[in-house]
Amino acid sequence: MFEFILCSMLTILPDYLFRRYGQGKRIGREITIYSVWFELRWGITACIVLTISLITLIFYFHPSTKNVTAAFRTVAVLPETNGRVTEIYATRFEKVKAGQPLFKLDSSEEEAAAEVARRQIAEVDAELAVGRTELVAADGAIVQAQADVKQAEDEYNTQVELNRLNPNVVARREIERKQVLLEGRKGALTAVLSNKQTLETKLQSLLPSQKASAEAALKQAEVDITKTTVRAGVSGTLQQFTLRVGEIVNPLLRPAGVLVPEDAGRARLVAGFGQIEAQVMKPGMIGEATCVGKPFTIIPLVVTEVQDVIASGQVRASDQLIDVTQISQPGTLTVVMEPLYPGVLDDVPPGSSCIANAYTSNHDELDKPGISTLQWAYLHGVDAVGLVHAAILRIQALMLPVQTLVLGGH
Repeated sequence: MFEFILCSMLTILPDYLFRRYGQGKRIGREITIYSVWFELRWGITACIVLTISLITLIFYFHPSTKNVTAAFRTVAVLPETNGRVTEIYATRFEKVKAGQPLFKLDSSEEEAAAEVARRQIAEVDAELAVGRTELVAADGAIVQAQADVKQAEDEYNTQVELNRLNPNVVARREIERKQVLLEGRKGALTAVLSNKQTLETKLQSLLPSQKASAEAALKQAEVDITKTTVRAGVSGTLQQFTLRVGEIVNPLLRPAGVLVPEDAGRARLVAGFGQIEAQVMKPGMIGEATCVGKPFTIIPLVVTEVQDVIASGQVRASDQLIDVTQISQPGTLTVVMEPLYPGVLDDVPPGSSCIANAYTSNHDELDKPGISTLQWAYLHGVDAVGLVHAAILRIQALMLPVQTLVLGGH
């Protein structure tokens, strides 16, 4: 209607003035309700054509959408493991800080595992002490075995020397017995040396490794105990937090509540423009919005991101073939708009529905040298008609509370 009134000022009104004062025709005489079309046919036709062209020009180069919201993401309050609630530290609607404990699960099993790990560490320490004592005993056994070998070797050498000097003095059988005794004493020495090496390996590798494993198990148990205390991941407000002591909480099926971050929905607006605007919407475009949650206010924005895909066309792999008709519904072009000035979105409640405009600017094109007069006039016209859409948005900002509260039946 606004565009039609504007266009009629340039078409129908001049045509009527020409008929009235140029040709002398009068309303009620030559110009009647039945002869309006015939008398003003050129003006009416030109007005309709100009109105359609103007509306197309405005809505294409200065797009508008009602699919705008201050979108935000909530954080589910979930434990890392299943468990029964034993203590609750927070209440519903409470503002919490990141890292603040919210509730605690039963940790008796984890504490028992930690105690077992501590006992294993103490057991390994005791084995280390015993092993050091055994190592001292092994050193004594080695000294004794070395002495026995030395004694057996001396006796054997003596018998061999006597037999060499006088074969009749020492029997051959006695020499063989001494030789067997010497070999036995050497075997005993090898055994005690091997036993010492085993003890050293046990003290240097096996027991430290067992202790390290027990310490790792203790750390794991302590981490598991820590996980039983659920803390806030971000600073925000607890919503739908209705836990009671004794409830079972499941990280997959039964969250404990919802945490709304402090800055949720206050940094940007997410808008869905028509697909036909894909070639027009560019990062850096200036925009405006008015929101239901902040009536009678125009919020200056800037386009920071334009999603290069249409979400409605996405395909998820499954065991069934997808018919194109199932995904051919026209989707929207997702655009992220951030405030042009700090703080202008602070009063807008997260999740508010808004109406947004984006304005095409040809300032850089107009400054290029060598631009033709016709192109210069056309680009100036494109920029100028943006005022029409800006005026419409302000009218919508004024009418939005009336439509919501009065005409909407609330």
